[in-house]
Amino acid sequence: MKKINRRTVLKGMFSAAGLSLAQNSLANLGLSLDLTDSPALRRIAFGSCCDQNKPQLIWNSVIAKNPELFIFLGDNIYADTEDMEVMANIYEQQGKNFAAIRNQCNVIATWDDHDYGMNDAGIEYPKRQESRDLFLTFWGELDSPRRRDDGIYHSYYYGPADARVQVILLDLRYERAAIHKVGMLAEAGRHIKNMGPYRPAEDNRSMMSEQQWQWLEKQLKQPADLRIIGSSIQFLADFTGWEAWANYPADKNRMLSLIKKTQANGIIFVSGDTHWAELSRQTEGVPYPLYDLTSSGLTNTWSQVSPNQYRKDDAYFAERNFGQIAIDWQGSDTEITLQICDINGDAKIAHTFALSELQIKEPA
Repeated sequence: MKKINRRTVLKGMFSAAGLSLAQNSLANLGLSLDLTDSPALRRIAFGSCCDQNKPQLIWNSVIAKNPELFIFLGDNIYADTEDMEVMANIYEQQGKNFAAIRNQCNVIATWDDHDYGMNDAGIEYPKRQESRDLFLTFWGELDSPRRRDDGIYHSYYYGPADARVQVILLDLRYERAAIHKVGMLAEAGRHIKNMGPYRPAEDNRSMMSEQQWQWLEKQLKQPADLRIIGSSIQFLADFTGWEAWANYPADKNRMLSLIKKTQANGIIFVSGDTHWAELSRQTEGVPYPLYDLTSSGLTNTWSQVSPNQYRKDDAYFAERNFGQIAIDWQGSDTEITLQICDINGDAKIAHTFALSELQIKEPA
């Protein structure tokens, strides 16, 4: 394996695997990485739901924004197969489509159901190990700590100590317990309301292994000014009937409790999956206002948008889109701008706030 030093990693001369090996081998052990000489991260783009067989005209607009990091949040291919030769061929096809963005900036990724291998699947998918190996090979992580036995979750660090960005990518597939579904009559009634067939679990079943939860707690204790948690499905949406954290209420409650326990400031969720875009904001029952910026899809769209009481200003965008986070580190208070951009790069949803808003308040 090539020797990777800090300077070449920071210049992005190696793949995401090189960055992974240099940073996350330390982070996953609960150790901080010295990035004193690294530039502050200012422009992050992200997206999901990218069908290899559909036109991908959106990449010109993404690249025009000059992102320094792009995060793929899942459904990066549409495979839905147990035939690993078929999946490998699909990755080869998609690799040509992703060449431009991978040459533009650093790229990191997690998966959702269609690149995992089966629609809405979890632990029951029989080829999850083989699919994991193809995923990590495609993203250049040939010798990676992500080749663990309970998922491909991972964390990344960018920027110096006074402008540190931590990106945490969760795995909500590999160990996910079976999802609960409503009956046929109830499902028919859901369609009228643009809602899916799933219902919240009444037990403590989880989407993540206990090992991943323990790892996440360690990550949230690491020093960072801004923390971006990448979830392949929506975190804040109250209940859509489709796949979301709302179907696993014990997980959502545990995440909120973990934020409080670790005193982790500066958290923003980004998510995909829905085939529409929106910004959710929750203020009650949380340690500080939480945001979930959903971008979906790069190629796939869905016009029957589900209800969501946390949707900010009731604004959504149901055409091809990508998400963007702009960070202005200048001034006394860092300014964060969240955007959803259309295929032309025009902002359709936008919200700006001070990073100091995302702070756990000390009791009076």
